[in-house]
This record gives sequence, structure tokens and C-alpha cells, in this order.
Amino acid sequence: MTTRSILITGCSSGIGHDAAHGLKARGWRVFAACRQESDCERLRAEGFDSPRLDYSDPASIEAALDEVLTATGGTLDALFNNGAYAMPGASEDLPVQALREIFEANVFGWHDLTRRVIPVMRAQGHGRIINHGSVLGLVVAPWRSAYNATKHATEALTDTLRIEMRDTPIHVVTLNTGPVTSRIRVNAIPHFERWIDWKASPRKAQYEAKLLKRLYEDRGPDTFELPPSAVTAKLVHALESPRPRPRYYITTATWLMGGLRRLLPTRAMDWLVAKG
Repeated sequence: MTTRSILITGCSSGIGHDAAHGLKARGWRVFAACRQESDCERLRAEGFDSPRLDYSDPASIEAALDEVLTATGGTLDALFNNGAYAMPGASEDLPVQALREIFEANVFGWHDLTRRVIPVMRAQGHGRIINHGSVLGLVVAPWRSAYNATKHATEALTDTLRIEMRDTPIHVVTLNTGPVTSRIRVNAIPHFERWIDWKASPRKAQYEAKLLKRLYEDRGPDTFELPPSAVTAKLVHALESPRPRPRYYITTATWLMGGLRRLLPTRAMDWLVAKG
């Protein structure tokens, strides 16, 4: 039996790292991509093929996929778009250029890679495209407008692609995670410090009372937080089931907020979200 192959992005830690190890243990040939070459080197030492792939750099996307296809003889069974970053801050303090840059990494890069993979999957007659969504693609949370916006955008792109691919042998799936143990909060700090001038903001007191504590203090797991292995378990089903679901909710928070957004009027939902 031919070994199945998958390209996973954002494998330096958290969900991507756990998924890479979990699928490798199940016999998949995993191409565990990272944005930083130093992380790629570490994963190669762990026994992975690890191309460098930076979603904000189209040349690296092209080179990474070329590396994968050269290694497999031109085939790829699955793609897991997972790599992304967050940038906290109030909407009124978010510079337009900061929003452009996060969309480049979290949306446009995903779309670029996906479009490059589709012809490969069409030619081979099968394929799975799994996009890592979020509960924040279903509802929003204050102080996270940039990330909210990118996740809502990928929801729309993924839903549209799934419908359009109904007449092909390519399955398109969304994984909607809630709080999962990862480094996304820590990794967001440099972006926050680069772009958000919170000391000059009319919301300075709110930053000090809420956001800065959440961002810089390690307060342990969030409510309903699950380990990355919970995502890997759903990913396995999405990849290996003969008829995968179009969408997988992961964590209690995702199920809860997904239900409430359908049941509550807008003002009630706004009040609930604002309460945190």
C-alpha cells in the first residue's frame, strides 16, 4: 500500500507539532512545514521532512510545495492549513498595515497554497484540504479584531471552496477549535508590541486592567481548554474517514458559541461576548 502524504503548516509547536507526530505514528508521510528554518532543522532531527514555508512569502510557498512534490513523485494526499498568528488590540488602535500583514499570513497565503495544491489533487483523482478554523470564525471576541477578521475570511473561503469542489474527488473540511493549549498567545506578543500603541490609546486603562494581564501573565489553562491531541483526533477522522464531515467542532466553547449565535438575538449575543 502506498504511503499517504500530507503537508502540514505551522508545525513548530502546538497543534501542528502534535498533528505531525500523531499522523507520522499512523504511517503517514508528514511534511511538517515551519516559518523559521531553525524550527525546520529541529523537526528534521525528529525524523520529519520539513520544508520552510512562510505564508507571507509566495516564493517560499512555491519552493516548499516543489520540495514536497519532488519527494513524492508529484502527488499529495492531503493539506492541513494550520499556521497562523494572532495580534491583540482594540480595533480603533489597529493600523491598516498591521491588518494587511496578518491577512497576508492568515488568509492570502492559505489561499495561495491551496490553489497550488488543487491541480495536483485533481490530476491524481483524490485529495483532502483541511483548514484550521476557530470559534472566532463563528463569533467574535473583543480585543481580537484582526484575528477575528482573518478567521471569518477563511470560513467564507473554505465554505465556498467546499461547495465548488462537490463535483470533484477533493474533500474540503474545516476544524473549528476553541481554546487549545499552544503558543499563540506568546507568539502574539511581538506583533502587539510592534503595532499597538496602547499607552496613547483612549483605552489605556482597559489595556492595563484586562489585555496586558492576559497577554503577559501565565494564568494557566483557559476555561474548556483542551490539549492539541484533541485536534489531532478530529484531524485523523477528517483525513481517514471515507466520508468526512464538512466541519468539526472542537472544545466545549466551540459547541456552546456555535449554538448560541444561532439562538440569541444580536444584542444578547453582544452582551454575552462583552462579558467575556
